[in-house]
Amino acid sequence: MLELQALLHVPYIELYNGFDISPKRTKVAFSWNRAGQWEIYELSLSGTEAPQQVSRGRGAKFAPKYSPDGCRLAYALDLDGSESYHLVVHDLEGGSVHDMTPDIPFALQPNFAWSPGGTEIAFLSDRSGCFSAYVMSADAPRPWGEGSQSEATTRRLMLETGRPAWEVKWSPDGRWLAVVTEGPGQDFNIHLVAAKGGEAHLLADKNGALNAGEPAWSPDGKKLAFAADPHGHYDIGVLAVETLEITWLTTGDGDKTTPAWSPDGERLAYVLSQGAQTRLAVQAAGKVPRHFCIEPGIHHRPAFAADGKHILFGFESPRQPPDLWSLSLADGNFQALTDSLPEALREAPFVMPEEITYPGMDGTPIPALLYRPPQAGRHSPAVINIHGGPDWHFSFHWNPFMAHAASRGWTVLAPNYRGSTGYGRAWQNANRLDLGGVDTRDCAAGAHYLIGKELTDPRHIAVTGRSHGGYLTMTCLTQYPDLWAAGSAVVPFLNWFTAQENSRADLRHWAIENLGDPEENHELWRERSPYFFLERVCAPVQLICGENDPRCPPSESLAAYDRLGELGREVDLKLYEGEGHAFLKTENVTDAEMRRVDFLAKALE
Repeated sequence: MLELQALLHVPYIELYNGFDISPKRTKVAFSWNRAGQWEIYELSLSGTEAPQQVSRGRGAKFAPKYSPDGCRLAYALDLDGSESYHLVVHDLEGGSVHDMTPDIPFALQPNFAWSPGGTEIAFLSDRSGCFSAYVMSADAPRPWGEGSQSEATTRRLMLETGRPAWEVKWSPDGRWLAVVTEGPGQDFNIHLVAAKGGEAHLLADKNGALNAGEPAWSPDGKKLAFAADPHGHYDIGVLAVETLEITWLTTGDGDKTTPAWSPDGERLAYVLSQGAQTRLAVQAAGKVPRHFCIEPGIHHRPAFAADGKHILFGFESPRQPPDLWSLSLADGNFQALTDSLPEALREAPFVMPEEITYPGMDGTPIPALLYRPPQAGRHSPAVINIHGGPDWHFSFHWNPFMAHAASRGWTVLAPNYRGSTGYGRAWQNANRLDLGGVDTRDCAAGAHYLIGKELTDPRHIAVTGRSHGGYLTMTCLTQYPDLWAAGSAVVPFLNWFTAQENSRADLRHWAIENLGDPEENHELWRERSPYFFLERVCAPVQLICGENDPRCPPSESLAAYDRLGELGREVDLKLYEGEGHAFLKTENVTDAEMRRVDFLAKALE
């Protein structure tokens, strides 16, 4: 059996906020929890030195970005798990470290961009109540007093749309900012904003605003590549900035995302996703793409090296934690640049999942990953593991919980229910205004599938999930109480009304877009809030939450714990102080997952 504690102590590279290659393309900076805390590391691309830790001090550091001269490194700092990031600039030559946003009473996104001259930084802040785009001086920090001379001369508002902004990229010629904001529903929009100020241009085609994101400027700043889904799946488009004309580099099935330009501006690298696996692709306009794949797994954020002949990217799989890799375009060979997996686990018997579909309650095929342990049989325990988001999906990621569960003989089914990404626009939007409805039924149908296929003992099926998956764990327990032997909800919410009151403004916006106005749709909001139906719960319940969670406030779990106790139900609660939605401390991640497995094991074994 794979020991869960050993798996949870395996370090890995944080890839969702990205890594950065230095301007001369001789080094790469990235966030790594190598010693149990998220710090910034640098690695020479010459291959002659081991990675060197750059950052120190308290808090978790993410999203490193080099200044244009390569002498400074900026990164996002999360001090308490609340995702109220600070922006820090580290002088790589002198060693000084400046918090550019000290004592701010508002939050920043971890996405920011240096100006080409290195004198300013574009960043995203919710100081007005909604994340908007600003530019500030990259010099030493100054007070943030409202209306002060310092405020007026060193920070200025660039774009405010009334919808939360998520990403900003500065063009290499210094003329434009590309800002990604939320759109209607679960869409995103790209706005072009003149760096000197002026009216913003919304990226659109003849049918209107595009659902688009992941902007990437060409080296000369004259073109902007992006990912958008005008045909139902994401394709790579290229915008000519002067004419606003869009051409499409890709067509066909699958999602193409995270474009990156070659140094000569002639080719683009991107990720091709088909179902739960991905490949790398490199393509020039009008040419057939070349595809590359290490093994079944997930390839992240390709970036060209200086010679244009190598690509740096992240990779992970169910038996490989996220690491940095290099691809040689000349011979197709791959090389690991970081190596997080301990020697003792290299030959470990990891179970690779199967991509399957099973019938939903209305007969619709539901895609899923099935972890089928070799010793599984009719009386094996089973777990339905529900992903969060909901605009996300389970794929061939590194997942210690599922690896351990399968190794101990549990069958694990991970549904990509209606509302998941990765299967086209229609599938992602299929639970809009129906959250807690069709997605709950799709997850519960997974239990019926396992029973029908005699893959489990119907008396020993548990349900668990994180974030929106924790919410769906509770809707499963209240809507289908007789199916489950136990349920573990990690950082869940249970009451749409109170979660809305206690969440950040940008998160409240998302809820209204996807479940409607709470006053106009009051009955729907109540019906889809499992808190109001906890008397239906039959199985033992576990609730795990973080003190500073801005997404699913701990008050949700505390209220449910009290109510379940009043009802005489078996309930277990663990609140982690100093943690937020995604636990940052390795010891807390380990403790929480060990508690979850131990709780489920009592019911399943």
